[in-house]
Amino acid sequence: MRAVVRAESWPIRGGFRIARGARAQADVVVVEVHDGRRVGRGECVPYARYEESIEAVSAEIEAGCRALRGTDPRKQVQAMRAGAARNAIDCALWDLEAKRMGKPAWELAGLDGPPGPALTMRTVSVDSEGNMKRAAAKLAAANVIKVKVDGGADLDRIAGVHEAAPGAELVIDANEAWSVKQLVEWLPMLANLGVVVVEQPLPAGNDAALEGLERAVPICADESFHDRRSFSTIEGRYDMVNIKLDKAGGLTEALHCADEAQRLGLRVMVGCMVGTSLAIEPAMLLTTSADYVDLDGPLLLETDREGALHDREAGLLRPSALIWGAA
Repeated sequence: MRAVVRAESWPIRGGFRIARGARAQADVVVVEVHDGRRVGRGECVPYARYEESIEAVSAEIEAGCRALRGTDPRKQVQAMRAGAARNAIDCALWDLEAKRMGKPAWELAGLDGPPGPALTMRTVSVDSEGNMKRAAAKLAAANVIKVKVDGGADLDRIAGVHEAAPGAELVIDANEAWSVKQLVEWLPMLANLGVVVVEQPLPAGNDAALEGLERAVPICADESFHDRRSFSTIEGRYDMVNIKLDKAGGLTEALHCADEAQRLGLRVMVGCMVGTSLAIEPAMLLTTSADYVDLDGPLLLETDREGALHDREAGLLRPSALIWGAA
């Protein structure tokens, strides 16, 4: 089995800022897996937070593909460590298997039907209160807005976004930037500002501080949740998990995580890094069972893959068989 690996950069419209810093482009790695007749594709986004780089992930993908043997490569690839490299290979193998079997990926995954159009939450990046308020006004028609914060004047920022988009539910994403003191002080006020979820307020590793914490809104684990092994560390601390294919190490593990979350009574957000629709198409298979859909990565880019069918203005994601997962 032959693999072609390449790095790509996609400009982000207006830039993107979270608590850890700002980016002007999405740097992704694409793998094409060839079996001699067909090609399967996958995309991942190496994330420095998890000590990943374009170069290291590309090398890991190449090594992982060279090791694939036999008739069940998707099972073999699970021996790799969870992360971006395994995600790219796993998704490429799902795409290749769909073509080999003459069945779409949703059918191979055991779903009752293909994923339909899904509304994604929209994102307001960290900025001054005024700039965030203006950005939110442009998204006022959205059902859900994700508000990125950084531990600064966040309550004022949240209030400004709520004022600009009073009809939208707000998901506050601190990306580990809040202190326990801030969380305890701010949490009781958030429901009155339209907040329905607080995502990863504390640094991963400080999760014990959430035990027994009275909360007016649910708390979602992101950086504290990667794959099925994470459930044991978040139990009794979080109400929801953000499942991202790049963290879980592919669609295979993400589907298992969604099933396990449901069994444990945890709500599910399906999320993404900032990448193209090639990365989003596999994640669309989780949207039918997710409580919240946060897959607006391609909508943040200046341009997207040829064949993408999403409606940027409406925040409506439409699956495209031209990109991934078709028979």
